[in-house]
Amino acid sequence: MPSTPATLLQLIRHSNVVRILMLFVLVILFQVPIFAIDGMIRERQQRRDAAVEEVASKWGRQQSITGPMLVVPYLTRSTDDVGGKPVVREQQHVATFLPEQLSARGKLAAEARRRGIFSTSVYHATLHVEGSFVRPSFTAWGVAPSDVQWDRARIVMGVSDVRAIESTTSMRWNGVPIEVLPGTADGAVVTSGVHGLVAMPEGTEAIPFTAELALKGSSGAYWAPLGKTTELKLESNWTHPSFQGSSLPEHRAVSNKGFEADWAVAYLGRNVPQSWTDSSVSQQALEGTRFGVDLIAATDHYQMATRSVKYAGMFLLLTFATLWLVEVLARVSIHPIQLLLIGSALCVFYLLELSLSEHLGFGLAYLVATLAIVMLVTAYSAAVLATRRRAAIVGSVVAALYGYLYIVLTNEDYALLIGSIGVFAILGAIMYLTRRVDWYGTNTETASA
Repeated sequence: MPSTPATLLQLIRHSNVVRILMLFVLVILFQVPIFAIDGMIRERQQRRDAAVEEVASKWGRQQSITGPMLVVPYLTRSTDDVGGKPVVREQQHVATFLPEQLSARGKLAAEARRRGIFSTSVYHATLHVEGSFVRPSFTAWGVAPSDVQWDRARIVMGVSDVRAIESTTSMRWNGVPIEVLPGTADGAVVTSGVHGLVAMPEGTEAIPFTAELALKGSSGAYWAPLGKTTELKLESNWTHPSFQGSSLPEHRAVSNKGFEADWAVAYLGRNVPQSWTDSSVSQQALEGTRFGVDLIAATDHYQMATRSVKYAGMFLLLTFATLWLVEVLARVSIHPIQLLLIGSALCVFYLLELSLSEHLGFGLAYLVATLAIVMLVTAYSAAVLATRRRAAIVGSVVAALYGYLYIVLTNEDYALLIGSIGVFAILGAIMYLTRRVDWYGTNTETASA
């Protein structure tokens, strides 16, 4: 009577059901290194993000332009009874008015900056802003004309990262140049930017203004639509824009030379009034209306690597299933240790893909890693399966699986459809090839083919 280990080994070798169960156990065991590889991808992505943040902190972060806005201080008076005597108290307030018409033209001269092996997009921006205000009215708030401090009126333009302003900003108010000062002064809804004192002309309905601004930034650029009609025309040499925010461009054109985009936004869609007092409108409310563009990379290889790892379990299972089919149909035996080595090679693919993509880009890295693993598995299978023909079958299946995965990764919108069709086709092929397997016995009938 055979010993217990010998009996178990005989079951593993001759029982199809036991071998299939063993394959599932191996796939489950390989989830441990796959989980470790996924953690490594996340760690490398965090290092990339830290390098990008370091570049942005020195060059200039993502820029958000808010304004211009006209800020006018005014006083309110109240009378209190103190010790039987009336005492008049004054309180300081500010009123904020938005332009009637606002248009801007901008150019983003973008480039890629590297920090070690990591890169990020940065740009030089030149902006021309123009529009007009109407003379503010305080009648609706019951403010006496004598309490309006016209001599302290100022125009404010918010810039999210003022450290990146490259040259002196110039502004013209009603055709007259004004001095541009740092900061937004007290009472403005935005806390970072520049401002200038302005003189309010008498009896003028439309007050024109212009502003020229040159600044640096990274990753993207955004604007807040503060005019009753807001128009923005943006040009850049960056070839991979991602338009974001509350409004998408009315017209856009993207080519291998860059992109052009035009926005036209009406104030009825922004949920922010044309004027308010004090802090009736928050900075977060203004930021919620902004729109713009992100300068993204053509392919985020960390994101692609993360997505590819999600298919690792299926790849292991299908590769092991292919080897099992060769065993069943060709009546050869593969030792569990040999399956373990082949599974390890499939896991190494994701390490090669990750490390090479940091230097070669995702597409070329994927190709090199695929060729390396396919040749390794094919060469090893030639020794394990005893014939080159069987090894070529296994290598072809592995190569087809990696080609299929690349199609899924590069067609994110159709990934579910492609995946569903692929799984259906693979299942159908396995069912067809195993239709004559004697699952209760140890013998297998094979087709003449």
